[in-house]
Amino acid sequence: MHPTFKTPAGIRRLRTVVGAVALTLALAACGTAGAGDADRAAAASSTAAESGTAAGSTAAGGAAEGASATGATSDGSAGGGSETATGAGLFDDGTVHTVAISYDEADYAELVAAYQGSAEKIWIEATVTIDGVTYEQAAIRLKGNSSLFGLRDSGTDTEAQTLPWLVRLDKEIEGQSHLGVSAFVVRSNSSETALNEALALELLEAAGLASESSASIRLTLNGSAEELRLVVEHLDEDWEEANFAADGLLYKAESEGDYSYRGDDPAAYEDVFDQETGEEDLTPLIEFLDFVNNSDDATFAAELDRYLDVEAFATYLAFEELIDNFDDIDGPGNNSYLRYDAETGRMTVVAWDHNLAFGVRNVNGGGPGGAGGPGGQRPTGQAPVGQAPVGQAPVGGGFPTGGGPGAMGGPNAKSNPLVERFLADDTFAGLVTRAKADLQAELFDSGLADELLAERAAVLTDEAADLVDAATVAAEVAAITASIAT
Repeated sequence: MHPTFKTPAGIRRLRTVVGAVALTLALAACGTAGAGDADRAAAASSTAAESGTAAGSTAAGGAAEGASATGATSDGSAGGGSETATGAGLFDDGTVHTVAISYDEADYAELVAAYQGSAEKIWIEATVTIDGVTYEQAAIRLKGNSSLFGLRDSGTDTEAQTLPWLVRLDKEIEGQSHLGVSAFVVRSNSSETALNEALALELLEAAGLASESSASIRLTLNGSAEELRLVVEHLDEDWEEANFAADGLLYKAESEGDYSYRGDDPAAYEDVFDQETGEEDLTPLIEFLDFVNNSDDATFAAELDRYLDVEAFATYLAFEELIDNFDDIDGPGNNSYLRYDAETGRMTVVAWDHNLAFGVRNVNGGGPGGAGGPGGQRPTGQAPVGQAPVGQAPVGGGFPTGGGPGAMGGPNAKSNPLVERFLADDTFAGLVTRAKADLQAELFDSGLADELLAERAAVLTDEAADLVDAATVAAEVAAITASIAT
């Protein structure tokens, strides 16, 4: 475990306790808590406690905030009702959650027009219902880049439930959250199950790197047919506090940007990096990019660890290669965050966007594959759109035959001076080689990846058979397994 990160397993257990306590408080406040609900909450708290996490008054305080009266109702309406919330939180990955979003169609048309006209992603007001609890005056906006290519041409003809979204419950109502979750991202994926990204995020956490929790959901927008989607944590202040021990700043690399040095004027980086947390200050970022681009080779080798968590970066590069994710820090999407630690003065590269992990390739811009049968279900045994049957090459997207690690960067890779200079140094390259061997043993040879994949697949088979048939789940598990074995 890298010392700059908090223990991922401990964080997950704490969330379970917080969610369980919040659930009990919310149900009690509504006067709807039954014996079964209390038993589920108590069981979740007991399980987490047995795992070694003591939530104490801090968990209770956080839960109270998550269950505060902020316009939420328990039946999907503004007036309350008889249904009750279930589960320990949106990121309980042991179940398929239900998320329903409603909005004014005129607002949605404006959102689409803004994106088609200037690629601007505007917010619109929405009502969001999560597992039976409704939140008024929430907000949604588009999220993603290549996954929105189809929207640029088809506009409002694109089914909203297939698009990637950023959802904020607290955009207008400060502190509004669902059992501690105030924002989340609805991800796009060229596969039908998104198991590749779910597994990648679990393994990223197991590798000791900062990751995002995820869970499968049934998504509807304005009463649409349900779509099986994956939701992940939004990288914001709450995520940063949960994953890093020290204060700092979080910068997101923009898809059209790069890691070049553009001088000391912060305005030059406006469309290159976006600061996500803390008081606006690009000085640490600019100094880091100056060093990466302008130091001579000897200085780079000798002093890089003053600017970068070298061990974590070597692990990151090894991990992304092992899971065959070409769309990473030097991929076409420039997918990465830089997190500045105010105590050490060093940057940490934070991984983001794993919907192309384990060899999945984009189809139709990266959104969910199409459906071939009634209710969004394909005929049994039919491969997802964009994914070839196991043993055949893909056409346009989905899983390639067998998968397997490829060269760093992959197709349409961008030049990234940090990656290039790091791998050009024999000492740093050796760290990557050793990290790759360690991760291969710890994550794959140990059987951990197979175990985690089986658990996530079982949830879909048990609870989402009407959205994705068992044959498709099995085919995508087999494709991921083949990629791991290569």
